[in-house]
Amino acid sequence: MEATRVQPSFGERLMLNLRSRPAAWIMIAMTLGFLVIIGIFAGPSQLVNTIVTGGMWALMAVGLALVFGVMNIPHFAHGDSFMIGAYVAYFVFTPIQASLRDNPNPVLSAVGPLIAWAAAALVGFVVGAIMEKLVFYPLRQRTRKGWVMNTFLLTVGISFVLVYGTNLILGPNFRGVPNYWNMPPIVIGSVRLTMERIAAFVVAIVAIVAFWIFLSSTRTGRAIRAVAQDEMGAEMVGINLNFIYTLTFALATAMAALAGASLLFMFPAYPTVGLKPLYFAWYVVMLVGLGNVQGAIVGGFIVAVLQTLTQQFFGVSYEDVVPVVVMILVLLLVPNGIFGSEVKGIQEQ
Repeated sequence: MEATRVQPSFGERLMLNLRSRPAAWIMIAMTLGFLVIIGIFAGPSQLVNTIVTGGMWALMAVGLALVFGVMNIPHFAHGDSFMIGAYVAYFVFTPIQASLRDNPNPVLSAVGPLIAWAAAALVGFVVGAIMEKLVFYPLRQRTRKGWVMNTFLLTVGISFVLVYGTNLILGPNFRGVPNYWNMPPIVIGSVRLTMERIAAFVVAIVAIVAFWIFLSSTRTGRAIRAVAQDEMGAEMVGINLNFIYTLTFALATAMAALAGASLLFMFPAYPTVGLKPLYFAWYVVMLVGLGNVQGAIVGGFIVAVLQTLTQQFFGVSYEDVVPVVVMILVLLLVPNGIFGSEVKGIQEQ
């Protein structure tokens, strides 16, 4: 009897990926060096902020890489999922906050932000599922010719509809919260950590770990990976492709919405708030390799470090400069990204 094959863990797969990708080792070593420079010149607080931002960019990039890797869709409306999450969190948390002013409740004060974040993720999941069924499913049924270009144009169109529709309905006003928890920051030496930043980072890490466990340890997650590797083969063994596509898009949208909700104290909700997260998510995906979900997790922190480095030495208005230059250099030297692209047959789509 054939022995049961043990699936490699995330760490094992990541190390295997690294061993075969010297460019990844070089980039990670440079990033660690940049972290030391940031710690010396900007201080420990900025170092912590960089790590928190990296968790959020990783959460955004994982969803973008998932949609590209499984569905071959260059999702340029992914930032608008961030925007949806920010609005949902605002409209859910604001009544809770108002209620707490009149009727203080320690339990509700503690879990209120988490309720808003969960609502944002749930709404994002539903919106993603509806979007996939209404837009991409009919196109998939009609033709797969020119799929990448057609879906690119579709996602750009969806983004315009969402941005201008939100502006028409809710207006261009900024809606945000100064803080989710009314408590003083935690001081460790010279580092001041607000509860919002700690919680945002923890939620990002928990969401990424839970998602990876889902992909590697559940039947449905393995089906998603099978479709990403070989769509025709997955269909031949009985996997329902339409269900997998809808679930994939819904999960990606939910993760972006969760990022928007947890960063509402940094990025107030307004129609175009998703542009910056979209740009940085694309920097990550192109840097590490199209569709590479594992690489996107590491790449989120790499891009956050490059962003902070630019802010420190060139100013906030130039924060895109270093990430873009590094991305261009990587693509010139390693066209498939530092971890390698996992999008199969993209040229034929």
